[in-house]
Amino acid sequence: MKLGFTALVDRYGIALVQALRVESEIGKTRVSRESNGHTANKYPPSYQPTDDFAGHFEFGLKYEEIHIEFFARLFAATGPGPIEAWCREAPFGQYARRTGFLYEWLTGELLDVPDVSNGGYVDAISSQCYLTRTEFVRNRRWRINDNLPGTAAFCPLVRRTEIVQEALLFDLDAALGALHQAFGADILMRTASWLTFKESRASFLIEKEADKTDRVQRFAYVIAKHCGHIEDPLSSNSLHTLQAGILGHDAVGLGLRRSPVFVGQSTMREDIVHYVGPNFETLPQLLEGLSAFEAATRGAEPLARAAVIAFAFVYIHPMRDGNGRIHRFLVNDTLIRDRALPDGVILPVSATITSSVDFRVRYDRTLEAFSRPLMQRYAASYRFGDLVHYEDGTSSNLIFDDYKDALFAWRYPDLTEHVLYTAQVVAHTVRKEMADEAQVLVMFQRAQTQLKDVLEMPDQDANRVIRSLKENGWQVSGKLKKAYPQLDDSARAERVVEAVRSAFEG
Repeated sequence: MKLGFTALVDRYGIALVQALRVESEIGKTRVSRESNGHTANKYPPSYQPTDDFAGHFEFGLKYEEIHIEFFARLFAATGPGPIEAWCREAPFGQYARRTGFLYEWLTGELLDVPDVSNGGYVDAISSQCYLTRTEFVRNRRWRINDNLPGTAAFCPLVRRTEIVQEALLFDLDAALGALHQAFGADILMRTASWLTFKESRASFLIEKEADKTDRVQRFAYVIAKHCGHIEDPLSSNSLHTLQAGILGHDAVGLGLRRSPVFVGQSTMREDIVHYVGPNFETLPQLLEGLSAFEAATRGAEPLARAAVIAFAFVYIHPMRDGNGRIHRFLVNDTLIRDRALPDGVILPVSATITSSVDFRVRYDRTLEAFSRPLMQRYAASYRFGDLVHYEDGTSSNLIFDDYKDALFAWRYPDLTEHVLYTAQVVAHTVRKEMADEAQVLVMFQRAQTQLKDVLEMPDQDANRVIRSLKENGWQVSGKLKKAYPQLDDSARAERVVEAVRSAFEG
């Protein structure tokens, strides 16, 4: 016999986008098995709850995982009746109080029960098991410490699994300090300038777009100017500024979209849909909810915050174009605001994502952790009809029939996998990408010095010579000799080559 939340899913016919990760039933002994992120628990008969809403929901709160999308759908299906009956029967019970609080918080509807008059305050969710707001808000009606990290408009869930907690232990400040000690402040700051450009260029690879120089430079400028400095980055005005900087001020349809959107690919015959974004009419409340999360969790783990803000943004998909680059901009922006990164230092997270097949595949899979089940749930809900012209200048023939139902998922995404991936990407970026770039810059500076010992020239010319030699396998090309006739002297040319080569290979 199924117990807890799974029993209520079956009883009320709840169709979830994000499946319950825990399933409980009665067996002979207590046994727990985990496979592919799903946990199957068996409990002895002594754990059998009463076979009603209160019994199964209390069991779920005690022994299973918080699942906000499920709670919202369940309360919409049950209405207030079962919760009111439970709260009258057990007015001081912590599980009845938590359920009453959650119902009112999620639905905005007041239950027909009196305020709880006494009893100790209890947390809405466990701060040991989930990412919560840094300062709880006391709800006197239910005597609940409201520590939920968002609002009813948007509240992501991050489970503090063992592997997530281990990843969040990465000490970004200490890792940057180690680079500072190894290479010095001057090298790191000079490296930071190059990494800003590298981050911009790699971002275009992720978007599968041509990295035209002007577009790369625009995004690099946006990163350098606005990361950690733009006021309220999730506001409409700031998003417009970022988008205009990325796409150009003359781009069509700047600002929050006023049209349907999907992410996919086009073929000669049809459009293949990988993800449908929320209805444009709900964008303001979703962004306000994400901003509320940002404010409520300040002081919490920067890596977790950066992941939630960035990935939630790309799922909300509020702009016609530029969402992906703003998504990755927000990672650095959050880390700088949280003072986990020094101002002016940019982590080339996009470069890490594109650095290996594994990181790229995991990036796509991380995005699919939410998008794939969403599209599986609503596979029959979208189609292409007549072309409609929308007020933001978009012409679209996408029709999606279940915006209202899908809003339960868009509002309450589980972003645990996204936090894990982001933390691991940041750790690799500092330990590998930044360290490698700093080492290359050290060698390049050494090559400049050694080259000038043989043949004095301005830095710009020295850089040209070094790049040419390195690209041509330590051979002096005819083009280089034409530009620098001094290299026609074979003995001098040989000394120049050895000076540069030894800097990189010594």
